[in-house]
Amino acid sequence: MPKRKNTQSHPKALYRVRNWKEYDQALVQRGSITIWLSADLEKSWQYAGEKQRGSQFEYSAQALTIMLTIKSVFHLPNRATEGFVRSIFERLKVHLRVPDHTTLSRRGKDLEVVLPKKASGHIDLVMDSTGLKIYGEGEWKVRTHGKSKRRTWRKLHLGVEPDSGEIEAVELTENSVDDAKMADPMLSQIDQPIDHLAADGSYDKRKVYDSLRRHAPNATVLIPPRKNAHIWQHGNTKAERLTRDENLRAIRKLGRSAWKETSGYHMRSLAETAMFRFKTIFGDHLSARLLETQTTQAKICCAALNQMTHLGMPDSYKVSCTGEDA
Repeated sequence: MPKRKNTQSHPKALYRVRNWKEYDQALVQRGSITIWLSADLEKSWQYAGEKQRGSQFEYSAQALTIMLTIKSVFHLPNRATEGFVRSIFERLKVHLRVPDHTTLSRRGKDLEVVLPKKASGHIDLVMDSTGLKIYGEGEWKVRTHGKSKRRTWRKLHLGVEPDSGEIEAVELTENSVDDAKMADPMLSQIDQPIDHLAADGSYDKRKVYDSLRRHAPNATVLIPPRKNAHIWQHGNTKAERLTRDENLRAIRKLGRSAWKETSGYHMRSLAETAMFRFKTIFGDHLSARLLETQTTQAKICCAALNQMTHLGMPDSYKVSCTGEDA
């Protein structure tokens, strides 16, 4: 007789939030329009930079950033964002012109977005990537003709501080770009010294370790070499042993699971938590059509996510597992 399949799943852990009152208030504040408007709004709304060739900019980069942030947070198209901000200004008696939807689209191509950060001193960093769908012609073809091999999506690369959940670095690329290739541009966005860096096996490449030697030479690297990995530099050489090879030797001695447990590698799962928060709040797709504006949209969402993180995060602790005796 065939064996019966074991349908019993592992018990699910239950967590409780210690600071529920403060976190509840932070969730409420996310919906307040004043959170997303700067205090010096009237002084910084107009463009005050260098003169441009041809027609001059009327609005500052901060004004465009505020508009695009409101668009992402409240899930509005460009035209509705224009009308929404205009009505807010009327209510607040703010006598400023509002960028129209074509200005939002045009200036969004090369808008420089700065991530608000509170992390100071030494930090830990977790790097990972996730896919974001693109709507438009490709999505219409899928609905009409079925799944296509040429369906396009973008890859969002994040560098996350695991303790605070703050996003320290972000890049958006085409889906064909290797994760390891983006390690250098993401590390270049971080000014603080890095104590630990964790990433999955796709980052086990020489170019990643070369970037780490330039940007974080003293970091403890927690990147598990792949199962078929070989030692890069054998111990009988006079050169200093490579961190990557020491990790591989430890995995061979302890086993992969034990190494992950003892090294603290499991902090990498917190990057997946940040990506889950991103997709839960802003969705799993990008509405912009061009890669340049898609990049701006992704960075705007990450900046808004950092602002939400700064308002307050849950301090949770494990209570028990379902199915366990009380």
